[in-house]
Amino acid sequence: MFKAKSFAGVLLHLCLMGIIVAALIIGFFYIYLPSTTNHGESISVPRIEGMQLTDAEALLEAQHLRYFINDSSYNPDLKPYTILTQDPAPDAQVKENRKIYISVNMKEPPMIKMPKLIDGSVKHAELILKSYDLKKGKVTMVPDLQQNAVLKQFVNGREVKPGELIPKGSVVDLHVGDGLGNTEFEVPDVVGMPVDEASVLLVGQGLQIGNIIYVQGSEEQDGTVLKQRPFAEVGAMIRVGEFVDLWVAGEEPVLDIE
Repeated sequence: MFKAKSFAGVLLHLCLMGIIVAALIIGFFYIYLPSTTNHGESISVPRIEGMQLTDAEALLEAQHLRYFINDSSYNPDLKPYTILTQDPAPDAQVKENRKIYISVNMKEPPMIKMPKLIDGSVKHAELILKSYDLKKGKVTMVPDLQQNAVLKQFVNGREVKPGELIPKGSVVDLHVGDGLGNTEFEVPDVVGMPVDEASVLLVGQGLQIGNIIYVQGSEEQDGTVLKQRPFAEVGAMIRVGEFVDLWVAGEEPVLDIE
């Protein structure tokens, strides 16, 4: 009816092509694309933090969501495979088949290097243990001149050296010096000696001078030791680092403070 090269024929072909293109565009954007992307539909993300992984997996699958473990940590107070965090957050609106990123609690604790606590104070040891996610256990005082100093460190009853691998979260027991030592010897007798000589003798044997009580009205020369505690009795023993109290004749000297 129309000539192949007539104006009306060309116009008809152009109209047909326009209709086809329009149909393709409408079909892609309003039929195909919504059906593949669930256009206009969303799912509320459930709260899975604190759940066991198997339970969370079943819940997400029922709501047509997926999960991916992108991190793990260790908390001894939680069951293994407990979900620690999730992203997106609970109640967030997402598309079907969206992937939820989670972190889980490990079944076995990671191994870390034992820190050096030896020679430091108990307080310092507590700070170090906390920074390493370790716990302070039993503190046992043992004879040693280093008062309040950590002498040994133990995990599960076994002494561990700095740098040895131990499970994160381990309980660390400490042996701490009592400041006295374990060397025993007979109590030295300083009664009748001048207080300065007595002090030198006691300190030289690893003892400490305790209280010095001055006694007036004594017949002894001023500055003479009248009595001591512990007493120098036969068989009386004393340990290095212990205190010795002295009673001294005369008046207590007045300190010259300028």
